[in-house]
Amino acid sequence: MTKPVVLIAEELSPATVEALGPDFEIRHCDGADRSQLLAALPGADAVLIRSATQMDPEAIAAGKQLKVIARAGVGLDNVDVKAATQAGVMVVNAPTSNIVSAAELAVALLLSAARNIVPANLALKNGEWKRSKYNGVELSEKTVGIVGLGRIGVLVAQRLSAFGVKLIAYDPYVQPARAAQIGVRLVPLDELMRESDFITVHLPKTPETAGLIGEEQLKLAKPTMYLVNAARGGIVDEDALYRAISEGRVAGAGLDVYAKEPCTDSPLFGLETVVATPHLGASTDEAQEKAGISVAKSVRLALAGELVPDAVNVQGGILAEPIRPLLPVAERLGAIASGLADGAVQRIDVEVRGEVADLDVRVLELGALKGLIQGLVHDPVSYVNAPVLAQQRGVEVALTTDKDSDDHRNLVRVRLTLSDGAWVSVAGTVSGPKDVAKLVEVDRFDVDVPISEHMVFFRYHDRPGVVGTVGRILGEADVNIGGMQVSREESGEHSVIVLTVDQAVPADVL
Repeated sequence: MTKPVVLIAEELSPATVEALGPDFEIRHCDGADRSQLLAALPGADAVLIRSATQMDPEAIAAGKQLKVIARAGVGLDNVDVKAATQAGVMVVNAPTSNIVSAAELAVALLLSAARNIVPANLALKNGEWKRSKYNGVELSEKTVGIVGLGRIGVLVAQRLSAFGVKLIAYDPYVQPARAAQIGVRLVPLDELMRESDFITVHLPKTPETAGLIGEEQLKLAKPTMYLVNAARGGIVDEDALYRAISEGRVAGAGLDVYAKEPCTDSPLFGLETVVATPHLGASTDEAQEKAGISVAKSVRLALAGELVPDAVNVQGGILAEPIRPLLPVAERLGAIASGLADGAVQRIDVEVRGEVADLDVRVLELGALKGLIQGLVHDPVSYVNAPVLAQQRGVEVALTTDKDSDDHRNLVRVRLTLSDGAWVSVAGTVSGPKDVAKLVEVDRFDVDVPISEHMVFFRYHDRPGVVGTVGRILGEADVNIGGMQVSREESGEHSVIVLTVDQAVPADVL
């Protein structure tokens, strides 16, 4: 019997190969060499990569029997997840492999900026002894603002607390009580910008966070403030930061990430008070080894046909057949509910009704939780880390089942309770021989809309002209509407519009 072929396309630790075990034929290629990669992919059942190998539609098509793409790291910028999903290829990564390394680098950049370590080092190596020029500042008794209190933000807070700093944070999705447990006070972003002596960024890159710290926010800062970004490029407006430092409105910065990478030429690099590194957040021996071992285990599970907790797209594995089509529905419902929630989530209730209620449906709870957390954190979310991330953010999780389902054979409902007592509820099902995923409920409104990649929701007091206005604004923005449904309360006072659109709606249009 021939062994499944695992193609290792980049240099990985010996522990990675060891974790794969003896059950596979291991082949090697240089994934950065395009022709070599395309020649090696046919016949491979799995490919292990890092950041240099581009798994785009052409590469995925070349791997005709490919079942798994495994990225030994966190980011998936070099993997076309959509193309892989359409081809039925599972994509896995190592979502928690680099969190300690990233947190430690953020602290290193902060200390380097505060004590002028880089320019002082360069001056001394050039034969100059400049003690007085490179006077620095202490961290002790200063205020550190953490933008994004996810897993890495929490690790940074824990490490900096030993320096005797006052910790504040901005994160609209974290419960104040949870932040208080680790000695952090939650504040609005403007207040954080005004109060902080040091600011360190630990947010995911999303349409909402792109350019979050720009000209207006930097105008609020103290002239002695240092800013660190070791999260994602583009969250901090680099041009605005350059102007702020050049004009003496901000003291300096520590940067590991950039809006466009690789970045070897930036005006910021010419400023002596800017410490810059080439995206080294995950570049430690320990992080690389953890990542390799993690994805090797995922590859073993995937090729054995078992459930893969760190899969980011195709849910393979041994699931009861009626549950399988409901898993992506549960995940999308979690994401939709998250988008509709206006504030920190205190509790998520997942309700499963119908014939599947007799089966083990705990994976549907995980799916909904994964969808909820996905847009809120820096790292990719998996079935393994979703419960941990929820717990860290003070989110309670509950699952209920009921065999009774009046209108649908099977139904999944996701209800979020927010910290201010408000709630959001959405429900979905699958229908027809192709198991089409449908949204059938938004809060107290009945709808019947296919779940699509881009959806827009409007709640409003029912009155003439609203539908036309929405259509006009989207039309002027060149956003095409694929489908629309309006649902009203029996009283007719309140309505909801659900749209499917062909592309993401820009934030200013919303």
